[in-house]
Amino acid sequence: MQFFLYLSDFIVPFLILAIVVYALLKGTNVYDTFIKGAHNGFLTVIQIMPTLVGLMVAVGILRASGFLDFISRILGQFTACIGFPGELVPLTIVKMFSSSAATGLLLDIFKEYGADSRLGLIASISMSCTETIFYTMSIYFMTAKVTKTRYTLAGALLSTAAGLAASVILAGMLIQ
Repeated sequence: MQFFLYLSDFIVPFLILAIVVYALLKGTNVYDTFIKGAHNGFLTVIQIMPTLVGLMVAVGILRASGFLDFISRILGQFTACIGFPGELVPLTIVKMFSSSAATGLLLDIFKEYGADSRLGLIASISMSCTETIFYTMSIYFMTAKVTKTRYTLAGALLSTAAGLAASVILAGMLIQ
């Protein structure tokens, strides 16, 4: 196990070094390419900033207004019937919009129930098994100027449901 911990400290620096060495061997001007990429990345950040601000404000309004708790109480009654704890509904809803806001809720769950509790385990696994659907769709589709999303939302919601089911099953296996 110590070997893997030691190895993991060197993976990222090794990959960066490998990319630079490969580029130099191919005759690419690494610094100029890096500067162009950083410039393009900065322009992308400026383009998506209004979307990011809008999503963060929306999540803040949902939390501060109590609407998220209201929806969670209603949905929690139904999710408890299928084995998903109602206490994790707010985390699930917020995670679809913002991973950082969901992390704040996750820490609240850890403080109240403990990280090693059933709820803590399900929450931890679900954070890894789900995606920030609306954030990802808005950023990628806006950047690529995609207007017809077809079945993207339905597929993303289905995969989130699968991730949530997997988190309940896996946490159940870990507790036993």
